[in-house]
Amino acid sequence: MAYPIEPKLAELSEKIMEYGRLAHEYGADGVSGIWQDIERAMQEAAEKLQGLPVDGKLASQEPNDLRGIQLLRTNGPRRMWKTFNQSEYKDKLEGAMLARFAGCTLGAPVELWEVDEMKSWAEYIGDAFPPRSYWTRIKNPNHRRYGKSTFYEYTLEGMSGVPVDDDITYTILGLLIAEEHGIHFTTEDVGKSWVKYLPLACTAEEVALRNLRAGKTAMEAASLENPYCQWIGSDIRSDPWAYIAPGFPSKAAEYAYRDAYLSHRRNGVYGEMFFSAAQAAAFAVDHPVDALRTGLTEIPSECSLYKDIEWALAIGGDIRNYAEAREAVNKRFQGMSPVHTNNNACLTVFGLMIGGTDVSKVISETVAMGLDNDCTAATAGSIVGAIVGKKGVPAHWHAPFHDTVKTYMIGAENFKISDLVERFTIVAEQTYIDSKQEI
Repeated sequence: MAYPIEPKLAELSEKIMEYGRLAHEYGADGVSGIWQDIERAMQEAAEKLQGLPVDGKLASQEPNDLRGIQLLRTNGPRRMWKTFNQSEYKDKLEGAMLARFAGCTLGAPVELWEVDEMKSWAEYIGDAFPPRSYWTRIKNPNHRRYGKSTFYEYTLEGMSGVPVDDDITYTILGLLIAEEHGIHFTTEDVGKSWVKYLPLACTAEEVALRNLRAGKTAMEAASLENPYCQWIGSDIRSDPWAYIAPGFPSKAAEYAYRDAYLSHRRNGVYGEMFFSAAQAAAFAVDHPVDALRTGLTEIPSECSLYKDIEWALAIGGDIRNYAEAREAVNKRFQGMSPVHTNNNACLTVFGLMIGGTDVSKVISETVAMGLDNDCTAATAGSIVGAIVGKKGVPAHWHAPFHDTVKTYMIGAENFKISDLVERFTIVAEQTYIDSKQEI
């Protein structure tokens, strides 16, 4: 779908601000009045855009209710593990978490950098590109992400655990939601946990959290003042639902729906459902492409995300490296936000197809593609990690973690990876006990 030609709004806005400052410096009167007139006009434009009628046919192909979504799925396995093997699960879970943490940590200090910028930085500091290990140096080493970990802590020398990131925080928050509210948790329960644990959030999550704190219900929190409802924020929250429903893609997608609906709509919701189902399938297949194809069976077959993933899978065999992947995505998604669900999902697919079951190649190539590359590499890592298990994740990616992971949650900032494995196992077993009738 081609985007309309975008006027130079950002450039013009900056010019208006600077001309206003210059006029004030020259002693002119009336700057504030002109600015206020412009602000009112911009607010009116925003309201007009929100009020434009949507395509009814497309809306019917992209429902927001779970039952409507499920009615538009293609045939899929729904459930792949009939019984729960604890030892097999723990090995695959640890592989998924370690590779997820590695992909995120590798991508975080270069999040949203352009490909040429990453490549030039690697050449400057003497690192390989695509990176073969964590960065040896990074810009602004003393700058703190989320008010917690400095950028130095994301480098090989400075790492003393998995440093703070929202992708990692939401992984653990999902576990806390399931532990505290049970596996029958609701979207309302997710909202309660957000208010309890999250001091801050970004884009769609920030909107939802703000609406919750203002007294709005969880079921309406994503619908108010939220132009980010199809961005990547929900699909970065996909992994805990797969971890508590391994080999059970339909259940993972259902859990993901309950979480995603708090902050997202339509393809934003489908992104979390797709990747949760794919990660759940990864516990039961031998190759990432099989997991991805299973993930597709849990979202509407005519939605834009489904069609975009189909495209990526169709051409992925001819994509040889990060540069070709990024070029293909740039051409297809020109004008789309760099933090949208769909374009980043396709990069994740390409990373998995290029790397296959090679964890290092998957996360390195995915980070090198750019866009929201800590998110894409984390998700790709989770899928391949679940397939190969802990033994398939090279030690140089997880040894610097020292069995420790950090978050920015209120009152829940430090965890042991080994403890997370045990806690996820308890909840996953409960999913299988509860779902015996679905065999």
